[in-house]
Amino acid sequence: MPNSEQGCGSPLELFHRIAAQGELVRGLKARNAAKDEIDLAVKMLLSLKTSYKAATGEDYNMDCPPRDPAPESGEGLAATDADEDFVDPWTVQTSSAKGVDYDKLIVRFGSSKIDKELVNRIERVTGQRPHRFLRRGIFFSHRDMHQILDAYENKKPFYLYTGRGPSSEAMHVGHLIPFIFTKWLQDVFNVPLVIQMTDDEKYLWKDLTLEQAYGYAVENAKDIIACGFDISKTFIFSDLDYMGMSPGFYKNVVKIQKHVTFNQVKGIFGFTDSDCIGKISFPAIQAAPSFSNSFPQIFRDRTDVQCLIPCAIDQDPYFRMTRDVAPRIGYPKPALLHSTFFPALQGAQTKMSASDPNSSIFLTDTAKQIKTKVNKHAFSGGRDTVEEHRQFGGNCDVDVSFMYLTFFLEDDDKLEQIRKDYTSGAMLTGELKQELIEVLQPLIAEHQARRKEVTDEIVKEFMTPRKLFYDFQ
Repeated sequence: MPNSEQGCGSPLELFHRIAAQGELVRGLKARNAAKDEIDLAVKMLLSLKTSYKAATGEDYNMDCPPRDPAPESGEGLAATDADEDFVDPWTVQTSSAKGVDYDKLIVRFGSSKIDKELVNRIERVTGQRPHRFLRRGIFFSHRDMHQILDAYENKKPFYLYTGRGPSSEAMHVGHLIPFIFTKWLQDVFNVPLVIQMTDDEKYLWKDLTLEQAYGYAVENAKDIIACGFDISKTFIFSDLDYMGMSPGFYKNVVKIQKHVTFNQVKGIFGFTDSDCIGKISFPAIQAAPSFSNSFPQIFRDRTDVQCLIPCAIDQDPYFRMTRDVAPRIGYPKPALLHSTFFPALQGAQTKMSASDPNSSIFLTDTAKQIKTKVNKHAFSGGRDTVEEHRQFGGNCDVDVSFMYLTFFLEDDDKLEQIRKDYTSGAMLTGELKQELIEVLQPLIAEHQARRKEVTDEIVKEFMTPRKLFYDFQ
């Protein structure tokens, strides 16, 4: 991946941004701030320094401002201007209550917008109404989706690949987004699906034992299975389990590793010299499922079956690397569909966190817990008083309850009516929250009922390497 894919901003802007971030880190340490807060600030600082070196060819030195302040442009993981968003596979930061500016992210990452023309084409090709995530721009960006549709129209095969990093036993509703959409894709295109559980990644990044990471992978698999995937067309695998039994998978990992340098992964992912070598080599493991011969039990030795990957936009750096490597090892580039981030209850500035119970609606929450969390913690776009709200109306762009309804309320007409009523002041914040509670409570209850039906034997069957059903040659 070229160095131009690391960030934007002139060297002088980067220089001042690093100085300010350094002051922030020192201040956090001086007041004994929480370790997670300090680690996040340090990670941002190191990423900025990586971008600075890529832009200037020199390490940052606080006593030596850059000689050439001419602006540099390009794509990258992290924005470097103070008012820009920061997005990488582990961190999402934005200063806007509306959330990340996804149009800017498309430009920075070099992907393509999912426009009305593409949505209409998906409808024509599948003969199915587009999923609400497509209709509402929740899946908003793509790479080579037209190529996938061309293949489908010409009866050529493709398969789906998505994944989950099992960092805790309980998943939250935000984790369901890629799986809800992937199930729809599997149903309308009638294609096989592989789901990677990156328990090895979580062992490397988190304070977990191998046994804990694998245990979380199995528990999370139950929630994924409860989304309704077809067992005859779906293979779920743990990296810790599958890598040791699949020479085809490991051979592809090694091929990818040979074609990506340490400098490239440092530039793409912000790794430093103090990161363990497991982290540095991990991107090749997430890349390997993009190639069909990683699954010989499904595709035998075929290398020409293209892959479509639905995922959140923060995972794109892995697959930019993969797409760069693919033609050099004789494989087709994977296509991608990118989703927006699911906001925390406290606002769209961050993703939901599995480590903060009040930032999320968990799949284990009771109806009472859901009601309490929404009423107490969901950030409101309403006014300070009922009188002001009736006069000026609420702001749906920042209201978390309305954002959640765009994800989970199927009825487009009802959603639009709620938007009009809240914006005009006819609907109060409490009434909007009640609309969300009435959507979430049955959704979570139904998921919990399906999960109870998922036995250890069913999980084992989903996770056993085997031939899947598909009707292409």
